[in-house]
Amino acid sequence: MQQASNLAVELGIRLDSLRFLIRDRDAKYTSSFDAAFEAEEVEVIKTPPRAPRANAHCERVIGTLRHEALDHLLIWNETHARQVLDTYARYYSRHRPHQARGQLPPLAQEHPMPRADLAAHRLLRARVLSGVINEYRYTA
Repeated sequence: MQQASNLAVELGIRLDSLRFLIRDRDAKYTSSFDAAFEAEEVEVIKTPPRAPRANAHCERVIGTLRHEALDHLLIWNETHARQVLDTYARYYSRHRPHQARGQLPPLAQEHPMPRADLAAHRLLRARVLSGVINEYRYTA
C-alpha cells in the first residue's frame, strides 16, 4: 500500500493522465493497493489467471532495458537509477531503431536522407550511459 501511495505522489500531475493499471494476480497486491489507484480514478485491470503471455509487451520492454543497460551498470542509489532510466528512455525514444516502425525510433517521423559522398563526412560517436551504448551520426 505504501509503495502505491509513493508512486502516486511521485507521479504527481502525471497521475491524471493514467487511465489503467495492468497487474498480475500476485498475492502481494492487496485490496488496499488497488484502492490507492482507484481513489485516483485509475482502473486496475488484472491479467487473466494462468496466462503467462498476458503481459508480454511489458516483459519485453523490461527485458530490453535489462539486456541493453542495467545488466552492464552498477546502480549506486535511487538518484543514479532514475538518471540511468531517464537517459535510456531518451535514447530508446530518439535514437534506437525499432523493427515495428521500419527501423525508425518512436519519435522520428522519417528516415534521414542518405549521404551521397560518405568519405566527405566524419562519423561522430556519442557515448550514452558511460559508453554502454553508442550512438553514431555523420557530420556535415
